[in-house]
Amino acid sequence: MRQLKLTALLALALASVLVAQTPGTHPISGRRFAPVMGWQGADWLERNERVDEEEPDVAIEVLKIPKGASVADIGAGSGYMTVRLAKRVGPTGTVYANDVQPQMLEMLRRRLEKEKIANVTLVQGAVDDPKLPPASVDLELMVDVYHEFSQPQAMLRGLRQALKPGGRLVLLEYRKEDPSIPIRLEHKMTVAEAKMEVEAEGFTLSKVDESLPRQHILIFTLRSP
Repeated sequence: MRQLKLTALLALALASVLVAQTPGTHPISGRRFAPVMGWQGADWLERNERVDEEEPDVAIEVLKIPKGASVADIGAGSGYMTVRLAKRVGPTGTVYANDVQPQMLEMLRRRLEKEKIANVTLVQGAVDDPKLPPASVDLELMVDVYHEFSQPQAMLRGLRQALKPGGRLVLLEYRKEDPSIPIRLEHKMTVAEAKMEVEAEGFTLSKVDESLPRQHILIFTLRSP
């Protein structure tokens, strides 16, 4: 089991360097941006261990997403969370599956077709713009994604514009506070880092939930004018 985890971690590291990216740091927190995981590492997103390591169904339950909701899976990748969100919101709801890599979106398109899921809209985003319709979603979810943004301030502004009044922006991030979690440092975040960066773009950290084995659930809401 240990060897399998080490192999998976190595695969993630190799996939990360496949996406060309100039290293940078956040102008407010000084946090170093992580390299984006390339589509060649999609198997990492679907690894069997993820159920135990991240408990995705627990995360969705914590968020109490109602039937009929409109949600956005930002950095959807191969659709690991997208399909869960689609089932959660039901046929009257909508999921916007956003990713910057067309190869990921093509994998997801094939998956949705195979599983006969019809309430998902694929969105080709940009590194500085999620390309979501204004005031279109009740919840925006980023699972191990935000720390990879090379233009986080611009992305947050676009995400803020896409939220409906009363909407929520949610980050799931591996706990940097815990050195025992076997993920590279730049792929983790502290609560303080996330709060500092996201609140600077018009949000308020309204709840920190620590129900998951390795990740913070950080729930932000729009700041009142």
